[in-house]
Formats: sequence, C-alpha cells, structure tokens
Amino acid sequence: MSAAGKSGAMLEEDPDQTYENVLAEIQSFELPIEATLRSVYDDQPNAHKKFMEKLDACIRNHDKEIEKMCNFHHQGFVDAITELLKVRTDAEKLKVQVTDTNRRFQDAGKEVIVQTEDIIRCRIQQRNITTVVEKLQLCLPVLEMYSKLKEQMSAKRYYSALKTMEQLENVYFPRVSQYRFCQLMIENLPKLREDIKEVSMSDLKDFLESIRKHSDKIGETAMKQAQQQKIFSVTLQKQNNVKFGKNIYINNRSPDERNKTVLKHAFEEEDENEEEVLTVQDLVDFSPVYRCLHIYSVLGDEETFENYYRKQRKKQARLVLQPQSNMHETVDGYRRYFTQIVGFFVVEDHILHVTQGLVTRAYTDELWNMALSKIIAVLRAHSSYCTDPDLVLELKNLIVIFADTLQGYGFPVNRLFDLLFEIRDQYNETLLKKWAGVFRDIFEEDNYSPIPIVNEEEYKVIISKFPFQDSDLEKQSFPKKLPMSQSVPHIYIQVKEFIYASLKFSESLHRSSTEIDDMLRKSTNLLLTRTLSSCLLSLIRKPHIGLTELVQIIINTTHLEQACKYLEDFITNITNISQETVHTTRLYGLSTFKDARHAAEGEIYTKLNQKIDEFVQLADYDWTMSEPDGRASGYLMDLINFLRSIFQVFTHLPGKVAQTACMSACQHLSTSLMQMLLDSELKQISMGAVQQFNLDVIQCELFASSEPVPGFQGDTLQLAFIDLRQLLDLFMVWDWSTYLADYGQPASKYLRVNPNTALTLLEKMKDTSKKNNIFAQFRKNDRDKQKLIETVVKQLRSLVNGMSQHT
Repeated sequence: MSAAGKSGAMLEEDPDQTYENVLAEIQSFELPIEATLRSVYDDQPNAHKKFMEKLDACIRNHDKEIEKMCNFHHQGFVDAITELLKVRTDAEKLKVQVTDTNRRFQDAGKEVIVQTEDIIRCRIQQRNITTVVEKLQLCLPVLEMYSKLKEQMSAKRYYSALKTMEQLENVYFPRVSQYRFCQLMIENLPKLREDIKEVSMSDLKDFLESIRKHSDKIGETAMKQAQQQKIFSVTLQKQNNVKFGKNIYINNRSPDERNKTVLKHAFEEEDENEEEVLTVQDLVDFSPVYRCLHIYSVLGDEETFENYYRKQRKKQARLVLQPQSNMHETVDGYRRYFTQIVGFFVVEDHILHVTQGLVTRAYTDELWNMALSKIIAVLRAHSSYCTDPDLVLELKNLIVIFADTLQGYGFPVNRLFDLLFEIRDQYNETLLKKWAGVFRDIFEEDNYSPIPIVNEEEYKVIISKFPFQDSDLEKQSFPKKLPMSQSVPHIYIQVKEFIYASLKFSESLHRSSTEIDDMLRKSTNLLLTRTLSSCLLSLIRKPHIGLTELVQIIINTTHLEQACKYLEDFITNITNISQETVHTTRLYGLSTFKDARHAAEGEIYTKLNQKIDEFVQLADYDWTMSEPDGRASGYLMDLINFLRSIFQVFTHLPGKVAQTACMSACQHLSTSLMQMLLDSELKQISMGAVQQFNLDVIQCELFASSEPVPGFQGDTLQLAFIDLRQLLDLFMVWDWSTYLADYGQPASKYLRVNPNTALTLLEKMKDTSKKNNIFAQFRKNDRDKQKLIETVVKQLRSLVNGMSQHT
C-alpha cells in the first residue's frame, strides 16, 4: 500500500493524530515528502488549513526550546567577551614592543644581510663553476669524439667513422643526452650514415666499372698462367714417360735429347715470364668492395649490399656473355670473349674466398651454369660459320685454355669438352674441304706418267716420302722409272699432314691415347672414303682424262692401297700406343682405292668404246661396189693400230683389267660392225661390199689372234667376232641349205647366225640384185638365183615367225 493511501486512512480515523504523523514524517526525512504533502492536500476538504495550524503549533514549540537553550548559555558568553577585552590591551602593548624590537633588529642586521648575500652569491658562483667544470669534463670527450668523426669523414675513413658513431651512441651520448648540442649530434648521425652509404655505394660502382674494364687483362693473365702451368706439367709428364720407356719420336731426335731441350725451353720461358706474372690483386684494387661490405655490415644492411652487388654482377655477366656479331671472323674476337669471361669469374672466385657471405659457392655455381649454357650456345652458333681449319684449331686451343683456367678455379667444365667433340667434327669437315682442294690441285698438277729417277739421291728422296718397295726395280740401273706418278707420294704426304692436323685438335682433350688413336683413324677413314674417293671419281670422270691417264690412275691407286698399312703404323706411332692395344678400327683405304680402280676401269672401257665409235664413224663403205678393193679399209687399220698402242700401255695394268678391256673393245667393235650391216638406213648391200666388209673382219680376227694382251687362252679373243664371221661365211659361201638344214642343232656350222639378222641382210642384197640386174629375167642363171633368194627369204621368215610365236 502506498504512503498516500496510508495518510488518507489515518485522516479518516483520527485527524489530529494523523497530522502529527505527517509532521513527524516531514522532520524525519526518511519518506518521500511529495507523497506526504499530496496526501495532506488531496484527502479531505480543509485538510490544508488544519495541517497549517498543526505546523504553526509545532514551530512555536521549537522556538520555545531554542529560547530556553540560549538563556541557559548566555552568561558564559558574556564572561568570554569580558576576558577578551582584558587581553586586548596587553596585546597592543606587546605589539608595540615587538615592532620596536624588530626595527632595532632590522637596523642591526642590514650589514650582515649584505655580507650574507655576498657570501651566498659567491657560493652560488663556486657551485656553478664546479658544475660547469664537471659538465665540461663530461662533454669534452663527446665533442672530441665528434670532432674525430668529422676528421674521419673528411679523410674518407668511413669504416672507422662508423665505429666512432657506435661509440658515441653507446657510450658518450647517454652521458650528455640532456643537452641540446647532443640532440643535434644525434639527429645528424643518420644523415652521416646515409652519406657514408652513398659514398660507399659510389665507390662500389667505381669498383664494378673498374673490374669490367680490367676483365680482359685479368682473364688474359689467368689464362696465360694456366697455359704456362699446363706446359710445365706436360713437360714433366713427357720426361716421366721417357724415364718409363715410352717411345716418343719427334724430329728424329732421341727422347733424352728432345726432353732436355723441351725442359730447357719450358724453364727459360717460365723465367722470362716470372717477373711479368700478375695476380688479380695487382690488377684490381678490391679495397672498395671490402670497405663497402664492412660499412654495410656495421650499418646492419648487409643483405641490401649483397643483393645490389649480385644484381649488378649478373648484369655485367650478361654483357660479358654477349658476343660481337663478327666474333667468328678472327681468333682475336674469340680471345677477347674468353678473357672477359675468365676475368669475370676470377674476380668472383676471389670475392668468394676473401669475403664471407657476399658471394657464396651456390651463387657462383648458379652463375656459372647460366654462363656455361650461354657460352656453349654462342660457340656452337659462331663456330658453325668457321670455314678455316686453322681458325677452328685456334678456337679449340682457346677453349681448352679457357676450360683449364676455370677448372683451376673450381668451376666444372665437362660440358665444354663435350662441346669440343662437336667442334672436332666440324674441324674435320673443314679439314676435309681443305684437303679436297689440296687433292684437286695435286691431280691437276700431275702429268700422269711414271716418275723418272736419274740418280740414287732422287730415289732416296722419293722413298723417304713414300713407302715404295720393289726388289726388281732396285736392281735396275739409273736412270729408271717408278711405276706411279708424282701424285702418289704427294697424296701420301698430304694424308699424313691431315693426320697431323687432326691430331692437333685431339691433343689436350683429356682423352686416352686409345681414344685419340680411334679418333684419328675415323677422321682418316673419312678423308679416304669421302674426300679422296670423291676427288678420284671426279678426276676419273673428267672429259680430258684419256686412256693413258686412266691407266696411270689405276696404277696409282694400287700403290696407294698398298701404302694404307704404313698409314696405320704411322697413326699407331704418333699416338704412342702399343700394337696389342689397337682395337678393331681399321683404315678403309683398301675399299676406297678398289672402288676408284673399278670406276677407272669402267671409264677405260667406256672411253675405249667411245674411241672405237669415233673410228667406226669414219667408215665410208661403197655398199653397191661390184668388186672389193682387195685390202682392208683405212679407218679399220688405223683403229687396229690405235688399239695395239693402247694395249701396250695396258701392260702395266693388272692382267684381268687389260684382258677385260681388250675383250670389251673387241666385242664393242664386233657389235659396231654388225650394227653397221644391219643399219635401217642402209637399204641395199652388194656382194662386193660384203666381200670388202669381210676383209675388214679378217683384219679384226688377225688382231685378236695376235694376242694384243697376254693371258687369253686359245682363240678366246677371236670369239668376239664369231657372230660376224659365221654371218659373212654364210653369205660368202652362199651355204643356205646347210644353214637351214642344221638350224637349231648344237653342232651347226652357223650356230651364231640369227635368222632375223640373216633375213635383214639378205633382203638388202635382194633389193640390190633387183636394181642392178634389170635384164636378169632374161638370163636363166640369174632367174634361178633370184628364185633361190626368194625361197630362202620365205624360209627365214618362217623361222623368224616361229621364233616370235615360241617366245
């Protein structure tokens, strides 16, 4: 129930008591006054008036209590005031006395005050001086260190300056940090550090530019040192080889004598170059990079420096690895390219070993692998343009020195030696092209006649150049002739020169003697089977090469073939391997020269047949003559005389070649004569012409029976004309009955006469009989002969038709 509700209930029960309670509530301040007052005004009419009355009565009661209390304490108050008034007089007297005493005291202490102030002032000054001295003693080392820092900056001793800064910051500045000048110094140090970084970076840039400019000289020096070291090592190795009994023969000098000479030259060259040998430190001042590295290490920014250095060096590496477009034209272009690369990596290797962390082995290996791929691509591209074997050889030597130099600094170079094997194939190709020209020149200058020897000295000169042995020829007296022409010893010498040239490339490739021997044999095989074989075939097919020259070429190839075993021994000797270790790679010269001989033989047969055709084309028969001239035709006698002279030259050829040429010539002559009889343009032939033709065939048979080339058995060569002989005998004897009766029998007298051939010739004679014997029908014998011819013609035609149906 709320307070207002409670008040209303009270007013209804006992109004007086209720107002008393309301006043009690107001005085107590425990209940909200708003609700109490509202109950007074809202509950009953006239309640406010009654409440005010009660309130006034309550006030009057309180006033009475207050008045009682004041009356009770009034006497005490009056007594206190009386006492105060008594003291007031004494207080005024005391004040006058104190004032007077103070005046007299002030007057007496003025001088003391003055002196005291002076003393105080002096004491303050003394204290200030002491304080200043103490502070100056504290500040002077800082100022001295800062002055030292300025001097170090001026003297460009930046690393010392950074150390001084560290001392200032860690030791001195904390002592005087409250002073303004210290704050200024502290604020200036970062700027000084930045200045040092900029100056150091500028020095580093100058250093990078310097090593870029000096890369050529650094690389040249490093490669020269590596080359000298290699020469010295090879010399010692050769000396050891001689001591252990390995055979090395150069310039016909003994191994001991040659070895002493080589060692002497090697040491003399080393002594001459000893004073000139420079190290990379002599050529380049590395102090800027050391200082810069130390400075950035002190500044705690070493990683930035490392990244910048590596980035710039990679850029320089790309520039160094970029070749000039005409580098392949001269060896100097390749040399500059290699020296720059060597110089670059020599510097990197030096930085790797004298610094910690600036360049790591992993970084250099990565850089080298990138460079190696680029180098191989560049060399593969540019070397492909080289057509001069001397330039390729010099390039190989440069690559070997380049590889040996960098290998000495710990860089892997196996891929470079693999590249050399590719270049070796190209070198061999350029050698083959060069020697193709050499061989062509030798063939052009050769006179294709046996070498005349006037005296013993000339003979020894030839024998020293070419391994020729002939006991029968040695027994002959001078002057005499060697069977081969001048081109043979020249070719043999050039093949040896080619082997020497090929050996030059194989040297220093870090390969065993067996591998070098195998490479030499393969390259020599290419020379023989490709280059020399091609030159020989080209020579053989030249139009101006006659039969005599072809014969001499066959003789030459025979001697060159015999010399192949000496070339194999020569390769074995120069590679210093024993005969037991030689593997199965052999020289293919035997097949090369055999093929050339076969080509020459075929060309002999072709040219001999062409010559025969030229003579046969000179034939001028009168096919309608009634009687023969009684002697053989002039063209045929000239042809036979030509064949006799040619076959005399063939005596120097192997027997089968001469016999084959002679048989081929006779067969071709027989075929040509037969074709002359059966020529479709020849319409008629008289018996006199046949008799004249028979005289020519008799001369051919006589020539064949005279054995122009020895070695034929019986009448083998005469069988080349058997077809003509049987055909002419058939027409000369007019033995048609025997031919027709024995046709097809193995023992037939005219076994080699073909019915078609006989029919063709008979028809030509039949037409001649008709034209020349207009009145033959009036003579009984002629009529009988004409009937016989017609009968034979019919029978021959039946034989021809039977043959065609049978086939």
